[in-house]
Amino acid sequence: MAPGPTDGPPGPGGGPSGPADESAGPAAGPADGLSGSTDESVGPTDKPSGPGGGPQAGHAHRATGWPEARVAARRAGATARTGREPLALPLGRALGQVLAGPLPALADLPSFDTSAMDGWAVAGPGPWHVREETAVLAGHAPAAALAAGEAVRIATGAPVPPGTTAVLRSEHSRTERSRTEQPLTEQPRTEQPRAADPSVEPPSAEPPSAEPPSAEHLPAEHLSPEHPPTEQPPTEQPPAERPSAERPAPEHPGPGSHPLLHALREVVDGQDIRPRGQECRSGDELLPAGTAVTPAVLGLAAAAGYDELLVLPRPRVEILVLGDELLTSGLPHEGLIRDALGPMLGPWLAALGADVLATRRIGDDAEALYAAVTGSAADLVVTTGGTAAGPVDHVHRVLDKAGATLLVDGVKVRPGHPMLLARLGTDPARPLHVRHLVGLPGNPLAAVSGLLTLAAPLLAALTEPGAPAEDGAGSEPRTPVPYRVPVRDEVHGHPHDTRLVPVVRRGGSVVPLRYNGPAMLRGIAAADGLAVVPPGGARPGQELDVLDLPWPPTAGAVPAQGACFT
Repeated sequence: MAPGPTDGPPGPGGGPSGPADESAGPAAGPADGLSGSTDESVGPTDKPSGPGGGPQAGHAHRATGWPEARVAARRAGATARTGREPLALPLGRALGQVLAGPLPALADLPSFDTSAMDGWAVAGPGPWHVREETAVLAGHAPAAALAAGEAVRIATGAPVPPGTTAVLRSEHSRTERSRTEQPLTEQPRTEQPRAADPSVEPPSAEPPSAEPPSAEHLPAEHLSPEHPPTEQPPTEQPPAERPSAERPAPEHPGPGSHPLLHALREVVDGQDIRPRGQECRSGDELLPAGTAVTPAVLGLAAAAGYDELLVLPRPRVEILVLGDELLTSGLPHEGLIRDALGPMLGPWLAALGADVLATRRIGDDAEALYAAVTGSAADLVVTTGGTAAGPVDHVHRVLDKAGATLLVDGVKVRPGHPMLLARLGTDPARPLHVRHLVGLPGNPLAAVSGLLTLAAPLLAALTEPGAPAEDGAGSEPRTPVPYRVPVRDEVHGHPHDTRLVPVVRRGGSVVPLRYNGPAMLRGIAAADGLAVVPPGGARPGQELDVLDLPWPPTAGAVPAQGACFT
């Protein structure tokens, strides 16, 4: 279906002017498909579509208020979530999913007392005698227990030995060699006198002039049994060459043979030790149900012992683009225009958490549309165009033929009034599978309005384990949730309906952008979000609800396009 008339030139308030602009003005234009008097009442819920393509025969068309439409969409998503079984996905495939239930710890974290720093495991007060053994390393078996006054080198993440009272950081310590560790050659040795030999006369004070050599100086063959050789004084040897029998090494050397470790600052019991269970105990809830699986969540799950995660399945979405006037390539010509929604909706819905199965172009063929809607296996079918009452607007008639139930049939919002939400008939093969259809207007910015009003809340409720909120704001992880910000400039409003206006952030306020007509994308392409303007408009400084777009803002991109500002 072709979009409605394009917007007129900007009016004095910055927005488009003229009767063809459904985003502002005292009354709705003909492209809106309604008059001002029929737009006041809040729409009903769960009304079957009538044979003529609109509401049931004999009923006046009634639009739903914008906040109520969002609540209805989220309630529909929560209903459809019943019966959807969670999926078990390996950690490598779980990124971007949503936890189906709480994530309990499978083990204590850490699972043993570990060192938080490289340094020394010490026992009791210092100084400490260093045990000369291999350092305690992460991933290796813990060392033997430390006795009071002992220390052993340890690495970050290593299990602390039993008896450890603290870890002393390397940069906060010094070691020195014990004095008993000096080489023995550096210690003077006192010569012991030999025992007197009674068979040898002591020498006289004056040496004889021709005295025969003493027995100890005679060659061995000159000695008789009566004169055995006397014992020679021991020859000094370095400690390394001394026979082991002279200096037996005990199995556990005494403290006097070890280096001494000193602390350069106060040591407190338990310092730099991560005790077992410091982060969590087995069974503790690490994360609640509904948590989006981020890279950090994957890391936590792996540390807690998980190989896979139970997640809610992504809602499957199929996009049906209607309209014979749409081109998929080249320049517009001869009444044909480029399809802007086909390339835009798939990525937008994926950013909202959907698994987009396909984007199909149907044209203005009622039978093809019926076959596509009834044959789709998607949880949500999204159509573009065909929701009004024109000669080729087939959506209402197709829904009636398919036995669908209209939940929202028109919303009091500009742009995007002719949007709708319907619950499709159940599949006999899958009686618990509840499917929905969101019908978006054919104008591009009006379609964006429909996405944020109906599709986003429904998708969020499908992937949120908790019950939907009833106030229209909610706490969905992906749905744009309104927050209040003052608007810098005046914004013209509709006399009866809510307006959604593209804005950019500037300091603590938001600034409305031009090119905000229903057929325009130039404003939303430069925007950070959509301001929710109440009926009657907003004055400078007035606080407005703002819906963020589901991607990071493009800070700094708009100042170069000053003409986009209202």
